Amino acid sequence: MMECGTLKINDAELDYLKLLAQRFPSIADASTEIINLEAIMNLPKGTEYFLTDLHGEHEAFSHVMRNASGVIRQKVNDLFGTTLRESEKRELCTLIYYPEQKLELVKQSEKELNDWYRITLNRLIDLCRMVSSKYTRSKVRKALPSDFAYVIEELLHEDRNMPNKQDYFNGILNAIIEIGRADEFIIALCNVIQRLTIDTLHIVGDIFDRGSGSHTIMDILCRYHQFDIQWGNHDILWMGAAAGNKACIANVIRIALRYANHTVLEDGYGINLLPLATFAMETYGDDPCSRFRAKNAKDSSYKDKTLHLIAQMHKAIAMIQFKLEGQIIERRPEFDMASRDLLRHINYIEGTIEIEEKIYPLNDRNFPTIDPSDPNRLTEEEAELMRKLRTSFLNSEKLGKHIRCLYAHGSLYLAMNSNLLYHASIPLAEDGSFLKVKLQGETYSGKALMDEIDRLAREAYFGRQRTEAHSFAVDYMWYLWCGAHSPLFGKDKMTTFERYFIDDKESHKEKKGPYFQLINHEETCNRIFKEFGLPPASSHIINGHIPVKTLKGESPIKAGGKLLVIDGGFSKAYQPETGIAGYTLIFNSYGLQLVQHEPFESTQKAIEEGQDIKSTRFVVESNIERIKVRDTNIGRELMRQTNELHKLLYAYRSGLIKERK
Repeated sequence: MMECGTLKINDAELDYLKLLAQRFPSIADASTEIINLEAIMNLPKGTEYFLTDLHGEHEAFSHVMRNASGVIRQKVNDLFGTTLRESEKRELCTLIYYPEQKLELVKQSEKELNDWYRITLNRLIDLCRMVSSKYTRSKVRKALPSDFAYVIEELLHEDRNMPNKQDYFNGILNAIIEIGRADEFIIALCNVIQRLTIDTLHIVGDIFDRGSGSHTIMDILCRYHQFDIQWGNHDILWMGAAAGNKACIANVIRIALRYANHTVLEDGYGINLLPLATFAMETYGDDPCSRFRAKNAKDSSYKDKTLHLIAQMHKAIAMIQFKLEGQIIERRPEFDMASRDLLRHINYIEGTIEIEEKIYPLNDRNFPTIDPSDPNRLTEEEAELMRKLRTSFLNSEKLGKHIRCLYAHGSLYLAMNSNLLYHASIPLAEDGSFLKVKLQGETYSGKALMDEIDRLAREAYFGRQRTEAHSFAVDYMWYLWCGAHSPLFGKDKMTTFERYFIDDKESHKEKKGPYFQLINHEETCNRIFKEFGLPPASSHIINGHIPVKTLKGESPIKAGGKLLVIDGGFSKAYQPETGIAGYTLIFNSYGLQLVQHEPFESTQKAIEEGQDIKSTRFVVESNIERIKVRDTNIGRELMRQTNELHKLLYAYRSGLIKERK
């Protein structure tokens, strides 16, 4: 231990400071970095966006990202006020959202194109200067496209009203127009405005299933500058499928067929469904499969013959799914799901099923592939079909890329800037304590349980093959999709079989876990905050999973504002229940705002008619003083770096480390 005045530096710290000195080899270098970090910490925090339960609605998601949930329109209003007509502001916003497409329309109708270019470029530069004002020049520079980085930076930081700079500024714009680069420059500016309006994007689960564009959403996310994902049960289902879990694969295919969105699999990920179609036609050729008609069949563009084939495929994969799930239940008694091994509960002679000591008649008794003496056994044809489908999933290059992106940017939960993000729940007991769950002989609860589940999810995909630990992790991915103690599901059972084969809707009910009642109380939220190391007085829980039924007067703000449930029905399948089309939560330096969206009609109308998503904004929490970077997780990291640099300065000045010129 070495003492330098009042500062004590041990040998390990000195070794670290010597390494740090390689990056900052002099007092001047270290001092400059301290000044830089202190300046950054005094800037307003960047804007965070929270979205959840996208469920493949790629057009609505893309538009919300492009218009920043109405924030860009608000900034256009703030900047141009009454100096522009409403129609002009609408045209400018549409250009910012869809620059390539809007430029094509403008060039078809605009007679004085060069004048339009000059006016538009000036407006975009003013707006870009506005949205970039709370960032360092370095951060803005990194957001600029390489082709125009120098020019944009010059325009953003030069005052055109200064007599000596006016001709310089106008000269740049005129040159851009004269050399035929105006279109590319406008597109670049629009993209920079979009990017700087959203600093960090949080997706609180369920990107996949129901809608037709999950793969398109993943394409957008994988290119995005700063984002994270908290896995939902639908995401974990696809992750399990990509890890080779056959029950997850069957579920993924069944849900796609249920909504007639199998093009996600075929066109999006190159999954070959032809073997399934052939098997379904041969096995269920005379079966009307009426219970398996696509939910959106009436709105579908498919002809009746195609819809019937989809229904046959749907039933075929559903029966395989129930068998595969029964096999997992048999080999994993620790999952405690014997009551859900439903094919063993069927009386195949009477055409009934016994569930929880009650007997129900089945509305469909045609089970040509089931052996009543061994109902969970796949036929040779089914086994060969699943082998082909599993191979197709494992060999899909694009699916692999997207799943690795989910792992790289995802986790089961995230604690960031006094917000705790997770998709559905934290398993709780009836008394409000953290539920104790046994996994592979060890007992976990609360944060430790979430951390262990996160680890298992990664082992399922990246773990060493053909080991018991890996095999358990792969099976557990299916449990996370539908198990009673799964934090991603949070109900006592998933009644998929009942919804297909039993008319009595009483059997369809899925009882929510204690979490969903207890979380309405502030003391429950405070207990969770303490478990995850967050300050109860200033923290929030943000999750989705359960659609907020706005039509019935439900509020997304619960427990005195400590909990925000932001599943408002991005998925069209949920919009009849919610009455709206999703929420966006915005956390900027002024506080928290909740944006409620109306249904998005189409990208085409947004471009051609300037139709925007109608959004209503609610202030959830506002701050008297703006939140600065130093108040965030990033700020705490910058403070740590600053402290280390101060130690380095001390080491230089006390002679412990020599400066290098």
